[in-house]
Amino acid sequence: MAQYFTYFPKMYYDAVGNKNPKLVTNILKRVKVKDGVKNDVALFDKYRVKTGESPEMVSSRFYGTVDYYWVVLLMNDIKDRFYEWPLSEQDFESFVNEKYSNPLATRHFEISQSSGKTSSIDYSHLIEVNSTTPGATAVSFYEYERRKQDNMSLIRILKPDFVSAFVEEFAKSVR
Repeated sequence: MAQYFTYFPKMYYDAVGNKNPKLVTNILKRVKVKDGVKNDVALFDKYRVKTGESPEMVSSRFYGTVDYYWVVLLMNDIKDRFYEWPLSEQDFESFVNEKYSNPLATRHFEISQSSGKTSSIDYSHLIEVNSTTPGATAVSFYEYERRKQDNMSLIRILKPDFVSAFVEEFAKSVR
């Protein structure tokens, strides 16, 4: 299978301004996956990325090849795999300890909503409140960052039966 940038068109570009353009890949070309496609639950499975697992590993697990790592990233709107992909446990611990002088200090207080969505796997049922609100629970910087990691680790996987059709459509769209 071809890699991500092989689908992109080529163009002549004079980067130096010496009237001697070179044939380069147009990496600025963008394709947006239609919201209707990304929101069609019949096309996707949910998957929780394991600690230390890379997009290539997820691609290999579901598609039998590392070549579709970019499909995993694209379907989850991940543009920067270093900041929008979950960290390994060791990297997470280092990140939190470098970012905060006291990771266990209180970041905010919260309560569970009393109406509407009262539970969730992504913490969206919790709302920030003042410390004086009855029933308010303190949330540390560490727990806040852990929740962000947990949310990042829950991704959509395009079902393997649809990958070939998606790649074909992507190739047409990007050219």
